[in-house]
Amino acid sequence: MRSMTWILLSLLLVLQYPLWFGKGGWMQVWDNGRQLHDQQQVNAKLVARNAAMDAEVGDLKQGLDAIGERARNELGMIRNDEVFFQVLKPGQAVTLPVAQSGNNKLQVSQGGTGDGSQR
Repeated sequence: MRSMTWILLSLLLVLQYPLWFGKGGWMQVWDNGRQLHDQQQVNAKLVARNAAMDAEVGDLKQGLDAIGERARNELGMIRNDEVFFQVLKPGQAVTLPVAQSGNNKLQVSQGGTGDGSQR
């Protein structure tokens, strides 16, 4: 009787092994679920980034405001009716841009907060 118990227990363990550790077993299902969750988080970030890019492209196609803002921020351009302020860090050299035609005003302020931000 004792040997029959050990045989049945061994048979049960042999049958359970593929269920837990084999191909398609519980361990692989749990790992796939974790990978799915991680990929869904990555996809959500990419969807948000794509939506922002799509909105920017639509704005660039529809209006000139985005183009003007991009020209000001990235190229340092100013319109005829704007006033340009440049705040320099202490000890930073003053370089004046080339004067453009029109009635643009250039004002240079030294000192200030020292963080180099434009106001």
